[in-house]
Amino acid sequence: MPKLPVISYKELIKLLKHLGYKIDHQRGSHIRLKKQLPSGYHSITVPAHKEIAKGTLCDIIDRVSHYANLSKEQLIEKLKNIS
Repeated sequence: MPKLPVISYKELIKLLKHLGYKIDHQRGSHIRLKKQLPSGYHSITVPAHKEIAKGTLCDIIDRVSHYANLSKEQLIEKLKNIS
């Protein structure tokens, strides 16, 4: 797997919106996004931090790659192009 870029929550949300996610709500420093799927909704929580921690980013990429039908490598490349 390629090296994860250092990104902010704004850049991650920009990618998720590009993939069809919409902001559902925010509670404190956590933003909840949802995407309509044929089988229901997929929700993901993004912490509103200047830099997303590597472990958190890796977990979000794992979850999103499964529901977006993209490989982790493809998502990381998209993240690098956004930042």
